[in-house]
Amino acid sequence: MVKYSNEVNHYDAINLTKLDILDDFKELKVATSYSDPKTGKTLPSFPADLDVLDKVDVHYETLPGWQCNTTGMKSWDELPENAKKYVEFIEKFIGVKVKYIGVGPSRESQIVRS
Repeated sequence: MVKYSNEVNHYDAINLTKLDILDDFKELKVATSYSDPKTGKTLPSFPADLDVLDKVDVHYETLPGWQCNTTGMKSWDELPENAKKYVEFIEKFIGVKVKYIGVGPSRESQIVRS
């Protein structure tokens, strides 16, 4: 869905919020494509029609989790390696840099990447 949103809006950078709520997961499943269950054909993008979306098969990429607390971290270098890989996967997949990473509930709980 984020890739589709970028195709429509042409982002320069994105703000990835709530990274910290993923801290406890052993693995993360990221939806990467959708296909028609009748034909098996991959759809060209996120299905914007809710009736179509209700019927598609979703394909996922599974990434390892990091299972440690990222809340309040202040820099990219502090993040666990698998958290960095998750962010980098998103960047590569959607083609836009993740400039801001939310790591907590307050406005100050944000990593800013140059």
